[in-house]
Amino acid sequence: MRLGAHMSTAGGAYTAFKRGDETGCETMLIFTKSNRQWQAKPLTDKDIAQFREAAQAYDHISPVAVHASYLINVASPDEALWEKSYQALKVEVERCGQLGIPLLTFHPGSFVGGDEATGLAHIARALRRLLAETAVSAPHVTICPETMAGQGTNLGCTFAQLAWILNEAGPDERLGVCFDTCHVFAAGYDIRTPEAYAATMAEFDRLIGLDRIKFFHFNDSKHELGSNKDRHEHIGRGFIGEAGFANFVNDPRWANHAAHLETPKTEEGEDGRDIEMDPVNLATLRSLIIN
Repeated sequence: MRLGAHMSTAGGAYTAFKRGDETGCETMLIFTKSNRQWQAKPLTDKDIAQFREAAQAYDHISPVAVHASYLINVASPDEALWEKSYQALKVEVERCGQLGIPLLTFHPGSFVGGDEATGLAHIARALRRLLAETAVSAPHVTICPETMAGQGTNLGCTFAQLAWILNEAGPDERLGVCFDTCHVFAAGYDIRTPEAYAATMAEFDRLIGLDRIKFFHFNDSKHELGSNKDRHEHIGRGFIGEAGFANFVNDPRWANHAAHLETPKTEEGEDGRDIEMDPVNLATLRSLIIN
């Protein structure tokens, strides 16, 4: 597998490559705009040129993936919020197209005051429109709903929900899935032992198809199996454990897939100073690989 982490883009998206290189990334996940704001400052020709130049200079960091804003909710029953969310998601995809980034993931959304079936239909409607309206501006960007933990009215926490969304929105080669280990585990899918992992992946294959998995988020879980709580932990220190991640990194089906850490960035050391934890977590993952 190609292992990396979510890298900061402070100072410009292109700066993430240097940070990723210093961290030991073979791939990376970024935001191309503030994840807590609706508005996105348009990318300038200089922004695009700097990013593409950095991508060439650090060509060992590939692929790059984008995480869309957390504000987006295309499952919303509120039509105004749905449209605002859709337009924000469209901008995210178009920015990937401008920068030459091949992968984008987003949280499918929450049905809040509505109902599950209608929320799922809203997500599929957004994806159908998105695929049509970005076919020219971002033809090589694969759009990937993320597997979710199942908190509250969040959708995308079961493989059946994701299968329904993809079937209703497609078929289209530009649709995939981002598989988050913490979220899947919190949603009730066991991945801790070889047998449990095999059963979970077989269920994903039956309902969705393993070819739909385009990349991974590697996060351990602070809570137990089926907790529906989205709380990430350092690799091997949560309820999934090192053995769970060994199942993924040694699975030949994922040899060319990217996996990105979204684990806590720092931890206080014994001397009171912060320890950078991405290199630690990457080293843990790499130690699990059986050559």
